[in-house]
Amino acid sequence: MKTNKLINKELCHTCLIILSVLLLSACAANRQYHTLYEPCHTATPLVDCKASAIVDIRNPDDPDENYSLAFIEFDDQGQLHDRKQLMHLTDELYPKAAEDNLLIVVFVHGWQHNAQPDDSYLVNFHKTLRKLSKHEAKAARADKRKKRQIVGVYLGWRGLSLNIPFISTTTFWERKNTAHKVGRGGVAEVLSKLEELRNVKISIDETIPLSRTRLVIIGHSFGGAVVYTALSQILMDRFVQTKGPVGTSSDARGFGDLVVLINPAFEATDFLNLSLMANERGRYFATQLPVLAVMTSESDWATKYAFWAGRLVSTLFNTYKDISYINKATAAEQIISEGEANRTAIGHFTPIKTHYLKHKPEQKEESDMSVYQRVQAGWDADAPDTNIEFNDSILHHLNNSISHNPYLVIKVDKRIIPNHGDIFNDAVEDFIRNFILLSVQDN
Repeated sequence: MKTNKLINKELCHTCLIILSVLLLSACAANRQYHTLYEPCHTATPLVDCKASAIVDIRNPDDPDENYSLAFIEFDDQGQLHDRKQLMHLTDELYPKAAEDNLLIVVFVHGWQHNAQPDDSYLVNFHKTLRKLSKHEAKAARADKRKKRQIVGVYLGWRGLSLNIPFISTTTFWERKNTAHKVGRGGVAEVLSKLEELRNVKISIDETIPLSRTRLVIIGHSFGGAVVYTALSQILMDRFVQTKGPVGTSSDARGFGDLVVLINPAFEATDFLNLSLMANERGRYFATQLPVLAVMTSESDWATKYAFWAGRLVSTLFNTYKDISYINKATAAEQIISEGEANRTAIGHFTPIKTHYLKHKPEQKEESDMSVYQRVQAGWDADAPDTNIEFNDSILHHLNNSISHNPYLVIKVDKRIIPNHGDIFNDAVEDFIRNFILLSVQDN
């Protein structure tokens, strides 16, 4: 009998050791993937430049598709793996920005991803930059100006921490905490240095016309949490500091030219102050462009159900009250439950939704410039209960938000974003691409 108990105990110990070894071997490394700092010039970056921190893509058959891509990587504490990445990036971009105009697009990936050369989001980001370069070339020709050079910046962190199917879903909350830590770390520094590039020409010589270099930041899932954690206080400060004639305000300033958060995984309370401030202003000028767009799929289970359940447990002993305010779009009193706002992901919290992006069942053949010009005209005429028609979708302005509100919280039709991770399909890319071109236009 004792022998059987001893055998069972030894078996349990052996199983625990095996399980521990499997888990440790399945952990994704907290490491830097892009360690070569000499710029890599190629037409096939996914083949030739896997470890390069700066890649210069040149297509000899179609110069309109040319773009650059750089990497900045962070550890689990939010620190840069190697500050040389940032130094080499700024050394590469400042001379370019001094001579030409740039369109800098930053992408921060989310849960279950990292900066490995074969990561699916990195592969798709390459495709997105190539398409954006072609569309920017067409827009430049239509506007009779020089094309902006497209520069992508991929911010990598350990969104993927465990390489075991199904079991890896248990890392959701642990990675959420890491995302906020990364956002409070070096991300704000990196983004602020990139924003400086927008005015580099003016700082060199005030006689040179205004720089048309533009900066767009995109964050997905916990990458959205990284971005918003880094920028939320800056966005609120800049909203308060808008200037204009006595008694009026100027256009609200954002960070860079546009921030886009796709299926972001952070609670609505983090955005609530900015939403209430935007509503209290009551009126925006027709020149106001979007500065923040939050896009959330109506069928995103991760932020709709898993997020809510986790927040319900983790905030069990918090205390709350209701917030009463006058909605300037409806002139009616509106009540917000702090408890629901603190348990619900931003994109699923009904009181702050401003738009609905609905599927467009029929697309007709038309040029990219026709779509772009229609989007521009639609934003110029923006008002509650109006539509802006894109190629694959229609953006409907709900009745609970005032005209030209620069902070858009958009519920997205599941036929456009079918789940948490499918964000690189044609309909999403069409919307984001045209929204970027709208937001980086010159007033």
